Amino acid sequence: MDFVKMQALGNDFVVVDGTAVPSKEDIVSWCDRRRGVGADGVLLVSSEPGGVRMSYWNADGSGAEMCGNGVRCVARLSVDRGWVEPGAFTVFTDAGPAAVEATQSGPVRAQLATPSPPGGEIEIAGFTFHTLSVGNPHAVTIVDDCYATPVEALGPIVEGDPAFPDRTNVEFISRIDGDSIAARIWERGVGETLASGTGGAAAAVVAHRQGLVGESVEVVLAGGTLLVELAGGELWTEGPAQYSFTGSL
Repeated sequence: MDFVKMQALGNDFVVVDGTAVPSKEDIVSWCDRRRGVGADGVLLVSSEPGGVRMSYWNADGSGAEMCGNGVRCVARLSVDRGWVEPGAFTVFTDAGPAAVEATQSGPVRAQLATPSPPGGEIEIAGFTFHTLSVGNPHAVTIVDDCYATPVEALGPIVEGDPAFPDRTNVEFISRIDGDSIAARIWERGVGETLASGTGGAAAAVVAHRQGLVGESVEVVLAGGTLLVELAGGELWTEGPAQYSFTGSL
């Protein structure tokens, strides 16, 4: 089976095309960074009338409803393979259709699900987390300095808290200045990642709701900067989607 290794802001994926769903054992094996290809997750893509279909699994083999960086990589691949014309088209995901905009070069834009209304707050390990969905679940906390926060210790505690029966993605954010925030992301089923499209978007939504930023937000992640637009009730992300290498499994 041929594959393409892609990454968006360092959030990396094994991308395979077709409709045959890989086994959990295969996904875990492919994502292993010492004995496999190495990735944060696996994307399965296929062309279909009206757009492209995408499914996503985390590195531990668990399925996820949506992957914000992954959908931009799929958009880039779809244009380059000639499945769609450059410009605006649709990527169908388990969280619903995602509008994307991709040309033959430059950054890719993707629309995520409308954020859920402001929900409850939950206290875990002395931190207040804001819960929301942008197509998949997130818990976001605002701290003075996300780089000084023990994400490696707190991430798995929050991810597996009983308040989240399906587990959750976790974001630790701090304001930089203007409309810029810094974020560290603990991804459900993966661990801390260099970036996450939905995680960066969720971080921007919470920062905006708390009055820290406006409607156009720069989210500075370990792997680079994700642009998030919140105007008009819509949620768009913009960032790179790039190839690493190709191979055969």
